[in-house]
Amino acid sequence: MAEQTRAEDIANRLRRSILHGTLPPGAPIKERDTAAEMGVSRTPMREAIRILANEGLVLLRPARSPVVASPTLAEVRDAIEVLSALELLSVRLACDRATEADLDEIRRLERELSDNFTTLDDIDRFEVDMAFHLAIVRAAHNPALAGTHRSYLGRLWRARFLSARRKSSRDSVVSQHRAIVAGLETRDSAAAQASLQAHLDRLLANVRAFFETETETEIGPEASGAD
Repeated sequence: MAEQTRAEDIANRLRRSILHGTLPPGAPIKERDTAAEMGVSRTPMREAIRILANEGLVLLRPARSPVVASPTLAEVRDAIEVLSALELLSVRLACDRATEADLDEIRRLERELSDNFTTLDDIDRFEVDMAFHLAIVRAAHNPALAGTHRSYLGRLWRARFLSARRKSSRDSVVSQHRAIVAGLETRDSAAAQASLQAHLDRLLANVRAFFETETETEIGPEASGAD
């Protein structure tokens, strides 16, 4: 258990480096060197890389160092379409199945983001935002749905972070989250789904804009001809 916890901690550190761009798309992750830099052994480092590979953030290569994934716009678009459908299903089910404890946690995360939006750094703010979405998925009480959603969310972790950085204002994000919570509280599936759809609509547009303006420096050269 301690080894697994250590691997998850290393995976989180690597994940944040990927989001920061310290490990850009296409960059190799040399197991021995990276373990030495972090002051950890190679066993949990190997498991951490496997965790990130399962999330789609890292690509494993036979007899070569793994590299940070560099998806094309078409690949990201396809995954966003699936993720959006999963989240809309989740909010619909959560309107029927969420417990008061589930709603309390969703409210807590909504307040945490709204109260600290301007003081949190980009990654901390993004992680609270994703925790909000994950809490809604858990409130659907469908393990198959939760597992599939987590897989796609992992694959879109960097794309969604890049989208979050482009969002226009605190007010729009906070108001969208509050509208989603209001729909859940009243068990109004149509309203909750409409609010979430409005929230998700910017995701693909933001990602597409990012590919168009910063493909070479942030996403990787192989994506420049996509779509």
